[in-house]
Amino acid sequence: MTQDVLTILGLESSCDDTAAAILRQTGDAPTEILASVVHGQNELHAAFGGVVPEIAARAHAEKLDICVEEALAESGVTLADIDAVAVTAGPGLIGGVMSGVMCAKGLSAGLGIPLVGVNHLAGHALTPRLTDQVAFPYLMLLVSGGHCQFLIARGAEDFTRLGGTIDDAPGEAFDKTARLLGLPQPGGPSVENAAKLGDPKRFAFPRPLMDRPGCDFSFSGLKTALLRARDALVAEKGGLTEQDRNDLCASFQAAVVDVMAKKTARAIVAYLEESPKEPLLAVAGGVAANKSIRAGLETVCDQHGLTFTAPPLALCTDNAAMIAYAGLERFKSGQQDGLTLVARPRWPLDKTAPALLGSGKKGAKA
Repeated sequence: MTQDVLTILGLESSCDDTAAAILRQTGDAPTEILASVVHGQNELHAAFGGVVPEIAARAHAEKLDICVEEALAESGVTLADIDAVAVTAGPGLIGGVMSGVMCAKGLSAGLGIPLVGVNHLAGHALTPRLTDQVAFPYLMLLVSGGHCQFLIARGAEDFTRLGGTIDDAPGEAFDKTARLLGLPQPGGPSVENAAKLGDPKRFAFPRPLMDRPGCDFSFSGLKTALLRARDALVAEKGGLTEQDRNDLCASFQAAVVDVMAKKTARAIVAYLEESPKEPLLAVAGGVAANKSIRAGLETVCDQHGLTFTAPPLALCTDNAAMIAYAGLERFKSGQQDGLTLVARPRWPLDKTAPALLGSGKKGAKA
């Protein structure tokens, strides 16, 4: 390793995507993604209507070394060229996180290179710096199947949470909506595609927490309202027509867009109190791919004079490039972990904020 060139291997296995990536940074130049490999598990979980933790953990254990080999082949580097290994150490499904941590420990010990544990949420939150070299501080909206948070990112390990979901994450709500309507998983694309053909005004679904101050979200009541509307149609007609499904999806999505736009406007007001030189909202997570949600967020940014950015979809969903980059930021600041690194099912980015979803013996949830 030289001072000017750093090559880092990243591993991600927190949910149902097994991933490995290799990044290289030369001096102050933008970081290069030399390779990014992701093996999904949709087929393994399709019959169960959601991710089965035990199945996911076994698949990670089987695929991690394969992902590393493919990343090495794609990048053209060898293990001898790797200066450090970064790995998701939480939060996530503990079996999958443990699989990644143990693989990273083996590589660290075998190659004699530093090990860097990474918060999965920090990986998402720092992705705009990898893709667009965004300057601190910026406002981050993380919207995915498991998380929904507004964060002010001031540094690689300095985040302030302005709000988040108190129950279902947006992606989870889309998945549950798809299941209630008999649409295929993953639910986000299925609901979005059906919504394009539906009437968003047919059903007057609630806009949860809009009447309360702050930036917190709630989506469970919206899901329940959709369930009741579905059941009323079934009772009246004996089933759902395709148009019924489309209208339900369109009305559900319209409610989500309205809530997210309103809460984002509130978060922007709080963020602008920091007087950032280059005000910017970055969005990451699988739900960021929804075109209606993105359009709503872009409109809010235009109204408040913020730049809007979202990483490419491949870097919005779970991947190892974001983990490698977050690890690179930690490593460059002198942070690293030894072989005592532990896997953590819960790991909030803002350790001073009260837990949104409660806490237990293992600490506050993310």
